[in-house]
Amino acid sequence: MPEKTVYEYAVVRLMPRVEREEFINVGVALYCRKYRFAKMVYLVNEQKVRSLCPDIELELIENHLSSFQRICHGEKDAGKLAALDITERFRWLTAKRSTLIQCSASHPGLCEDPEATLKELFERLVL
Repeated sequence: MPEKTVYEYAVVRLMPRVEREEFINVGVALYCRKYRFAKMVYLVNEQKVRSLCPDIELELIENHLSSFQRICHGEKDAGKLAALDITERFRWLTAKRSTLIQCSASHPGLCEDPEATLKELFERLVL
């Protein structure tokens, strides 16, 4: 039986109007040091987004989320942030900020398979 190990995750939120503090969960970022795993998955539900902000530019949102994902995954062509150590990338991405794309606080847990845990969290918290 595989050994359980610590992971951290944060819910990625879209906040179309920061001043209103209303948000929609659009993704999950998960980091597991033992497995050198950092991954983010997302899905933008257009109907939910338009209910909070009918005139939002969905292409802009998609570009921001795609950049977030590429940095999290450490893709070589995703800029200087993606070149950071895996822990630094996760900490930078999940840092508190007041922007269109924000993250919840990081939450710890135990898992045997970070990929399966990410899928489970995404299904439970976003879909």
